[in-house]
Amino acid sequence: MKRRIYSLAAVVAVVAAGTALFLLAPVSGFTQAKATPSEQSGHVSAAPRNVALTSSLAPLQDSFRAVTQKVLPAIVEIDVTQTVTQQVPQFNSPFNFGVPFDQGQGNGGGSRNRTFRQSGLGSGIIVQHTGGRYYVLTNNHVVKDASDISVKLNDQRVFKARTVGTDPRKDVALVSFDTRDSIPVAEMGDSNTVQVGDIVFAIGNPFGYESTVTMGIVSALGRHGPQGDVASYTDYIQTDAAINQGNSGGALVNIDGEVIGMNTWIAGPTGGNIGLGFAIPIDNARQPVQDFIGKGKVDYGWLGAQIADVQDNETYTGIASDLKLGGMKGAFVVETYKGSPADRAGVLPGDFITRVDTTEIASAASLTQVVGGLSAGRTYTFSVVRYGEKTSVPVKIGVRDDQDQVAQAKNLWPGMTVIDINDQVRQQVNIPRGINGVVVGYVPDESSPASIAGLKPGDVITAVNGQSVRTMMDYYRTLNGNGKGSAMFTIQRDGTEIKIGLDR
Repeated sequence: MKRRIYSLAAVVAVVAAGTALFLLAPVSGFTQAKATPSEQSGHVSAAPRNVALTSSLAPLQDSFRAVTQKVLPAIVEIDVTQTVTQQVPQFNSPFNFGVPFDQGQGNGGGSRNRTFRQSGLGSGIIVQHTGGRYYVLTNNHVVKDASDISVKLNDQRVFKARTVGTDPRKDVALVSFDTRDSIPVAEMGDSNTVQVGDIVFAIGNPFGYESTVTMGIVSALGRHGPQGDVASYTDYIQTDAAINQGNSGGALVNIDGEVIGMNTWIAGPTGGNIGLGFAIPIDNARQPVQDFIGKGKVDYGWLGAQIADVQDNETYTGIASDLKLGGMKGAFVVETYKGSPADRAGVLPGDFITRVDTTEIASAASLTQVVGGLSAGRTYTFSVVRYGEKTSVPVKIGVRDDQDQVAQAKNLWPGMTVIDINDQVRQQVNIPRGINGVVVGYVPDESSPASIAGLKPGDVITAVNGQSVRTMMDYYRTLNGNGKGSAMFTIQRDGTEIKIGLDR
């Protein structure tokens, strides 16, 4: 049975006792005390030490010390050197020593590539060792493109390190160093048991100030990073424990001295701490660590569908009501990739995925994260709402390969998104009264089937395969009703009716 350093209940009791003693003490302005002889003579004595209060808070202080002493030896500073190539302007000037005046273009002289080395630093957590090889978990953005890496221990010993594996999708990386010495390894906690309000400590090397410890609480759970800025294959623990530049890759630990997260990014206008720090839950990094050690990379599960959030989303207004989704949570399938696991299994555009096996899907980001963690080659049950009815689809998950799969817009079916017609859309697209259907909202790429066929944003689809379309429900029923064959669209464009065929 795991021994706790101090029970949280005991700590709370101590704080409460100290607070009670403080409140019972006389407060200036409420109780008039008689002046002592020293005060009458103009000399003020030092306030007597409240022994009871000090002794009651001592266990709390001792618990903080114990956490720090336990974890600090397993947290390292990571120093990296990166080789960077940048374009720099080249001017026709006598100060361009060694550069002929006639190089470059025109009077400005053009530009040339310059290669230089730059240094960076971050933090890391010693999470595992095999014999004399120690493995350090950190962020991908700390060691990305590093030509030289070294780790500095809490006792100032420095070791050369090498990259074992990197994963930009979760922003995790693993480096290793070798030594015959015995070095402490951090104890991993269970981030699934973390709750808002838990006391946590952030440990790392902000701005190079090594072995820094700050304290706060868990402010929120399940946060997602800014779109396109940080990894989308993980969620985040939000904390107000001070995190700054250089803390990246450091540990977020609980009151037992267990690592429950890895400090990753901060939100703030100046790039400094304002009480909004975010850490990757440690459970989201466990499998990547083993994958890095075993095969040097992380494989992600692949479904093969373009997904979106449609609840309370102005872009897809009307879809939730048209498809009878009510207030259900899940991820909406906008399109599928031809030949993908979703396509082969029979997942259709217009499906609304609510669960994968027993895991509830809260949003499109949630589905991305869940599917990414699935094992390729295994079959999972996807619960979906299709045309307002609940059903299930068994899907054999594939391995994600962005270059071969996701980057190929030509494989998307039908290769466009559509939205329903409301008063705002009718006014923006200038759709006359009396013309009903759905509107082509976005055609993602010239190579997509819709683009090749000649469909354009603003086209009003009034019929598919000869069947009238008035709502999103009509559209998806008719689109999917012809199996995996072609589709014939009747559209209205600038007052003219046009028929356009799509081939899969």
